[in-house]
Amino acid sequence: MTTSSTGAPTSVSTGFAAIADVLAEQAIELPSWAFGNSGTRFKVFATPGTPRSVQEKIADAARVHELTGLAPKVALHIPWDTVDDYGALRAYAEGLGVRIGTINSNTFQDDAYKFGSLTHVDETVRRKAVEHHFACIDVMDATGSRDLKIWLADGTNYAGQGDLRGRQDRLAESLATIYDRLSGDQRMVLEYKFFEPAFYHTDVPDWGTSYAQVSALGERAMVCLDTGHHAPGTNIEFIVMQLLRLGKLGSFDFNSRNYADDDLIVGAADPFQLFRILFEVIRGGGLGRDSEVAFMLDQCHNVEDKVPGQIRSVLNVQEMTARALLVDRDALAKAQADGDVLGANGVLMDAFYTDVRTDLAAWRESRGLPADPMHAYAVSGYQRRIETERVGGTQTGWGA
Repeated sequence: MTTSSTGAPTSVSTGFAAIADVLAEQAIELPSWAFGNSGTRFKVFATPGTPRSVQEKIADAARVHELTGLAPKVALHIPWDTVDDYGALRAYAEGLGVRIGTINSNTFQDDAYKFGSLTHVDETVRRKAVEHHFACIDVMDATGSRDLKIWLADGTNYAGQGDLRGRQDRLAESLATIYDRLSGDQRMVLEYKFFEPAFYHTDVPDWGTSYAQVSALGERAMVCLDTGHHAPGTNIEFIVMQLLRLGKLGSFDFNSRNYADDDLIVGAADPFQLFRILFEVIRGGGLGRDSEVAFMLDQCHNVEDKVPGQIRSVLNVQEMTARALLVDRDALAKAQADGDVLGANGVLMDAFYTDVRTDLAAWRESRGLPADPMHAYAVSGYQRRIETERVGGTQTGWGA
């Protein structure tokens, strides 16, 4: 029996001890942009202490990792995180105990891309978009990053506006050109989103389109699944299962949604959905030492403080992972084989309703981490310090 930083008794139960080694291998990549200002299409709110540079974003991310032990990498967004010397940025991050992770391209904020980027009918515009991705690969070379993530705003708003098949052909050609530029263990992960900002059709609207495109490229081209990029009622865990079964699930963008692509804290809107997703990840071999699946957050903290928002997010993923690991898979398989509908559902529900917070607190303390990272951050004075020190300059946010 131990005591947490809040005074609550903690202990590691026998069942929890059996999953501790797997939990120790979990890593969740943080998005640099989550530490900048963000909002809705109506308003972006400025908040005290917001980073004014990519270095300050990385410093905040390092603080999250220091308190949770869960976030060893920081994803960059180009050109939002552009610097003159990426080798120096890599060294800066590693000096703080984190590494540079996924490099995210941006082909949705340039006037040239009004009618598309990699799918544009104009070869000059397509070349511009391809060369931007070449520049992102150069960043990967300098930072030691493995993954290039591509999300496209490409699409149309009206029937007849564009040649749907022609756009897919041009996309395939553009992606192949970018893919051929990768080297070593570098990968391309292609994200999909069923709508917005294009409202009649999106060029990569679903996992099937992303899968079809990356399958034509090679084994180092994968699908990125953003949990907020689906139509209401979509069974996301089914998609996770299928992509793992096909060997094409490259990465996650974890967030939570109520209505559309809300980018809320993961697990906030529907923790049971997060549990179900993580159960399929575990069952499909997506978690563990041999897995190549990258876990990443893609969130915006519009009204809450950003650093604790990221701490809460990674803890939510860890908690639901722990619950999913506690599923009695032998009992579940037997109930399924016996046609025991309620019994099978009950096995999942028993694990979902297991309160693992006390065990996780003890598990953290056994690794020299705060039992309660949220409380540890609140009393650390870090938030007050950055609000005091980060005065003047231009706060980072969308587009910077």
